[in-house]
Amino acid sequence: MAKRIDASAMELEERVVAINRVSKTVKGGRIMKFSALVVVGDKNGTVGFGLGKSGEVPDAIRKGIENAKKNMITVALKGTTIPHEIIGKYGAGVVLMKPAAPGTGVIAGGPVRAVVETVGIKDIRSKALRSNNPCNVVRATIDGLSKLRNADTVAAVRGKTVKEILE
Repeated sequence: MAKRIDASAMELEERVVAINRVSKTVKGGRIMKFSALVVVGDKNGTVGFGLGKSGEVPDAIRKGIENAKKNMITVALKGTTIPHEIIGKYGAGVVLMKPAAPGTGVIAGGPVRAVVETVGIKDIRSKALRSNNPCNVVRATIDGLSKLRNADTVAAVRGKTVKEILE
């Protein structure tokens, strides 16, 4: 299972997934702002995402990065891929992720690709099912990655050795 970690001292890569112009209608008219969806990761099994909203795009991105650093999780990896197939769900967003052989590369759409590359996964096959809303797809991807378990974790839960699990 994924655990939350402190991102203050890490070297993180930031990736802007989506920028959206949003408006709020008030008595005097519409107030326009920008919403930025940002993913940050250390390319070594740690990732987080955040939403920032502001009147200016750079401020929205900065707020998104700050928010993402507060929501970091660790991901169980197996070499350059994931240990097993998983389906992540959030709202209407569903993301199917499958491990791939070395050299396959990242086969993923925009939002999923941003998350997977910032985690540090080099070989994976994925498909975003149902929703194509970037926010829901990113959340579904993070959900799936947080549910990943490696052989050590499964062996500890079952009270067996890793060798018994892999046979």
